[in-house]
Amino acid sequence: MFCFQCQETARNQGCTVRGVCGKTEETANLMDLLIHTLKGASLYAEKAMGKGSFTEAHGRVMADALFSTLTNTNFDAERIHGYIDKALQLREELLRAAGEDGKTVDHDSALWVAGSREERLSKAKDVGVLATADEDIRSLRELLVYGLKGIAAYAHHAFVLGFEDAEIYRFIAQGLAATTKDLPADTLVSLVEKAGDTAVKTMALLDKANTSTYGNPEITTVGTGVRANPGILVSGHDLKDLEELLEQTKGSGVDVYTHGEMLPAHSYPFFKKYDNLVGNYGGSWWHQREEFETFRGPILMTTNCIVPVKESYQGRIFTTGTAGYPGVKHIPDRSDGKPKDFSEIIALAKTCPAPRELENGTIVGGFAHNQVTALADKVIEAVKTGAIRRFVVMAGCDGRHKEREYFTRVAEALPADTVILTAGCAKYRYNKLVLGDIGGIPRVLDAGQCNDSYSLAVIALKLKDAFGLDDVNELPLSFDIAWYEQKAVAVLLALLSLGFKGIRLGPTLPAFLSLGVGKVLVEKFDIKPVTDAANDVASMMQGM
Repeated sequence: MFCFQCQETARNQGCTVRGVCGKTEETANLMDLLIHTLKGASLYAEKAMGKGSFTEAHGRVMADALFSTLTNTNFDAERIHGYIDKALQLREELLRAAGEDGKTVDHDSALWVAGSREERLSKAKDVGVLATADEDIRSLRELLVYGLKGIAAYAHHAFVLGFEDAEIYRFIAQGLAATTKDLPADTLVSLVEKAGDTAVKTMALLDKANTSTYGNPEITTVGTGVRANPGILVSGHDLKDLEELLEQTKGSGVDVYTHGEMLPAHSYPFFKKYDNLVGNYGGSWWHQREEFETFRGPILMTTNCIVPVKESYQGRIFTTGTAGYPGVKHIPDRSDGKPKDFSEIIALAKTCPAPRELENGTIVGGFAHNQVTALADKVIEAVKTGAIRRFVVMAGCDGRHKEREYFTRVAEALPADTVILTAGCAKYRYNKLVLGDIGGIPRVLDAGQCNDSYSLAVIALKLKDAFGLDDVNELPLSFDIAWYEQKAVAVLLALLSLGFKGIRLGPTLPAFLSLGVGKVLVEKFDIKPVTDAANDVASMMQGM
């Protein structure tokens, strides 16, 4: 195996024996083969597009399959075999849809013949990341693929709520197809930039899907304590799964708690009607092995962010959607317009003790773009009077490495006249610190999940207009972004697409960026690696 798609990859070079995430060599290689198969399907998709016969249904299969390969999403080799089967079926459908034009495709990813499981594993070893010899071309191809994975994840979430855009699916296919071609670096750079444009479009679509379905997030105080009832803990990112679980647990005596990236659900008006939605339990994803143990009730993992499961709670954790783990029960997808069936989880919850309390405090969230826009006059006045000297965007991912304490130290070191704008699980590094407020404006404004980083961009662009500035980079605004996985790659590309420059990225720069590609990003977008908290805070306060 060779995998360097996440921030925690071994020695910041690549995992070669077993993923730091816990992914086995077999699963890693099968994911490489799945991507290879999707690339072949994409070559036929390009031909089918010319005939108008590439459909949203085709795009959905691609998006879901890509989503399954995100870090910490699916560890189940059997499930990945199933996705390969679907990708092969898709490839055949698209070949037929391409008609005679399909016969002109001549690439291994489109032509290899699926054999036995053993033959698949043998093939997989030849089609991974290192199959591209040129380091810079490899880096650009992988940067594009990882951006597409993030786009696919957000497109999946939008579709679940009934929103989709055929243009997004078409770009996913075109981007995958491009990585099979002998394209020069400049062309690949242009495609990476277009991936940023598409990421913006996708996150805007998901924002519309979430707010149209559940209302605009509003300032909400969320409790972190527990009640005496048995409970179900919901982790991941999928709001539809939470909605259906809450409906099915109404009046049952079973409480529902959010975990990790599900915390922002409390800020949507729709969910406030459920008195069985109690509060948030624990912190970010990498604490789950301890927190899932102390919760004592069933856990529903709706999307990525599952980590190797401990025996102590293996019998009470469930996956659904694209998530999967060997030996863990999986809740099937919706069919015939009916909701998912969570009855087994609810029945199990009734036999379990109440959660063991970890803490008993509160967290304030709900500062998405609509809510902050409502406070715009107050924010603008605070900036004009000097009460707010600078905004620092500290969105992104959390992770288990000690070096991520950097983000806590930055939050603690920022002067009292600064406001932190955040989204994603990176917030757990500082959202429980007592940082105070500025004239009633909290010093940490949490916009929501990682995909809600789009909200932060919207806020910045509206402030630019409010202050009559020509360039968003003229705002008293700095970026200090924590990245971990491929959705964060899509978010970064989206920010670059919107014109933001001078972004600090850490705790390390991606291992998949070659020296040549890294140089291009530095020269074109002024991307900077984080250094230490004191130096970076001093530089940010000087607008550097």
